[in-house]
Amino acid sequence: MNQLPLPTLFVSHGAPLFALEPGQTGPALRSWAQSLPVEPVLRGIVILSPHWMSRTPAVMSTAHPQTWHDFGGFPAALYALQYPAPGSPVLAKEVLALLQTAGIDAVADDKRPLDHGAWVPLMHLFPDASVPVVQVALPVGWGPAEVYAMGVALQRLRESGVLLVGSGSMTHNLGEFRGGAQAVAPYVTEFSRWIEAMIQKGDTAALLQYRELAPHALRAHPSDDHFLPLFFALGAAGGLSRPTYLSREVMYGMLAMDTFALN
Repeated sequence: MNQLPLPTLFVSHGAPLFALEPGQTGPALRSWAQSLPVEPVLRGIVILSPHWMSRTPAVMSTAHPQTWHDFGGFPAALYALQYPAPGSPVLAKEVLALLQTAGIDAVADDKRPLDHGAWVPLMHLFPDASVPVVQVALPVGWGPAEVYAMGVALQRLRESGVLLVGSGSMTHNLGEFRGGAQAVAPYVTEFSRWIEAMIQKGDTAALLQYRELAPHALRAHPSDDHFLPLFFALGAAGGLSRPTYLSREVMYGMLAMDTFALN
C-alpha cells in the first residue's frame, strides 16, 4: 500500500513569549503533532523562519544546532529555555540536492543555530526535542513566487517522513503592539479571513498577489518577511491542498496566530 505524504504546516510563531505563554495555539500544535500518522516514520523537520535571512539560499547542516535567544528585554525564564533537538547533516544534503536540482543555488551553513522562529513553535509541537531539525534561510529580496518555488522543490521530502514547516505570522505589524489583552483590530480579522478564503479556493495566483489584492495587506504586513513562510508551506503542499485550521487565535489584539496544516 502506498503511504500518504505527510502534511505541511504553516505556524504563526507569535512573540518570543509564546514559548512561555502558549495560549490556545500551543496546545493545538501539540495535539496535532500527536495525531500524525505512524507511517511514514517522522525522520526530520525542515523549517523556514524569517529570523534567518541570508544573501543567498542557505541550509543548516550542523549535527548539533544551538538554541539562539535572538531577542532582548524578556523575562529571565525565557532565556533559560533550551531546545536541544539534533540536526541532520544527511537531511541537509538532501535539501541542498533538491534545491540545486530546482535551480536554487543553496549553500550549507554548519554553524547556524536555531532562532526563535524555529525553536519556539517546535517546543509546542515536539517538546521532547527528539526529531532532527534542519532550518532553511529566507533569502533577502525574495518575494512570494520565489519562496513558493523553494517549497515546491522540497515537496517530495513529505513522502519520506519529513515535515515541512513555514514559521511566520498571519499578521505582523509590531508598530501597533501595545502588550496585554486588547480588542481584536478589525483589519486583522478581515485580512486573515481573506487569506483563509483564498487558500480554501486554491487560488494561488491571488495569494501570490496578496499585497495588491488582500484587504489591509500593507497594514497587516508593513514588510512581508513574516508572511513569506506561508508560501513555503503552500509550495511544499501542492496546488490542490486544503487547510485544516489548528488555530485562529489573536494575541495582543493585532498578532494573528493562524496555524494550519495543508494535506
